[in-house]
Amino acid sequence: MRYINKNDVLIIARNSGKLMIGIGVVCLIPIIVDLIYLEFNTLGYLIPGLISIITGLISLKVLDKYTVNKMRLKHGMIISALSWLWACLMCGLVLYLVTGISLVDSTFESMSALTGSGITIYSDVEVLPYGILFFRAFQQWIGGLGIIVLILFFLAQPGTSSYKLYQSEAREDQIRPSVKATLTETFKIYSIYTVLGIILYLLAGMPLFDSICNTFCIISTGGMSIKNANIGFYNNDLIYFITMVLMILGATSFLVHSKIIKTRGKSLIDDLQFKVMISLIAISTLLIYFTSTIIPMDMLFTVVSAITTTGASIPNSVVMGRWPPFVIFIIMMLMLIGGSNGSTVGAIKLMRVITFSKGIYKNLREIISPRGTIVPIDRSNKKITDKVAEQSGNYITLYFLFILITWSLLCLYGHNPFDSLFFTMSMQGNIGLEIGHMSQTIEWPLKIIGMINMWTGRLEIYPALITLRALLEIFKR
Repeated sequence: MRYINKNDVLIIARNSGKLMIGIGVVCLIPIIVDLIYLEFNTLGYLIPGLISIITGLISLKVLDKYTVNKMRLKHGMIISALSWLWACLMCGLVLYLVTGISLVDSTFESMSALTGSGITIYSDVEVLPYGILFFRAFQQWIGGLGIIVLILFFLAQPGTSSYKLYQSEAREDQIRPSVKATLTETFKIYSIYTVLGIILYLLAGMPLFDSICNTFCIISTGGMSIKNANIGFYNNDLIYFITMVLMILGATSFLVHSKIIKTRGKSLIDDLQFKVMISLIAISTLLIYFTSTIIPMDMLFTVVSAITTTGASIPNSVVMGRWPPFVIFIIMMLMLIGGSNGSTVGAIKLMRVITFSKGIYKNLREIISPRGTIVPIDRSNKKITDKVAEQSGNYITLYFLFILITWSLLCLYGHNPFDSLFFTMSMQGNIGLEIGHMSQTIEWPLKIIGMINMWTGRLEIYPALITLRALLEIFKR
């Protein structure tokens, strides 16, 4: 049976047009910074930007009869998956033209930035032009909110197609009755926290350019810094504290943020995911404190960075690599779990872990209970079905399968097994923490595999699998 026909392909191509235009505009925005600092790399941004915009305009014009009203969820998922790949290719082309690294490296860097993974190919980021430093940070800011979400906010009209595309980025919670109103509210919250972060960093003594770029990196839980020593460069406890607050804000659901003022903060305190996240931060920090001699600030900062999947750091990767194995194990567990659903984080996410755990508890209760007893599953005082718990389990299984495959390939190439597992989890969870310097030493085939990990991790696997299935069906013909 054929699931993808010619009409489906044309609908996907037509409705990708606006997204291509939006991605082209993203490539052009750093020209402002380039001109301010008189770096004269304008063509490096202009060429990819125009390629994307012109391709998008052609797609809209030629395929205009394939209207948005015909879109289904499968189309939305494929468009979303392909749009992320297109964005990484176009943004990678900017890095290729301006900094001269290989196309594989530049695409890897952009994939890492856009997906909020924060892993960098550059061994010395401080020599990069200001325009590129801003571009890397801006990609993270866009990726944190979601490429599709951001472009829909500016370009899309209300309707079924917008909802399908919104769903395709693994977003289910609607803050407002309509998708357009939800996008507006989400963008407003994200922008307010971004401005707040910039102001707080400025008050803490950070330069304006650094404040903007670091806020973009942190509120998006991206963590790809403009300094070689990451946030540790500033050697300032106040900056560390501000960064941790921004990381936690970025890892908290937008739905909760939208209710904070109306409920006077009660929505935050009562949110199950937020309570679990803070509890895990406290417990993990205490465990590390009593089992190691790590500096308390380094310890707390790394714990927050791991569970929020930000990847920002005070100690460098070499120092972290010398931490006790038990400490690294705790960090890895936090990297697996991640923050809240409906936020900017990667990894499995707290709600899936909570739902899956409750599903296991339900099964245990039913086995020991009298025959015929049905044990309900509730989450935040809401009943959830067995199907939802099963879906959480299926996703977690797929997530571990992707980690296992990439980890085995890294080991096949002769890399240290423990470092490889940590690095694989970092890529799949869009985190960015490392022990050692694997990102700058792995072979190009592994970089391509790593891009797949970051891509599937950001899309939450299913849209990527559906897209790959559709492509196989097309090429089989």
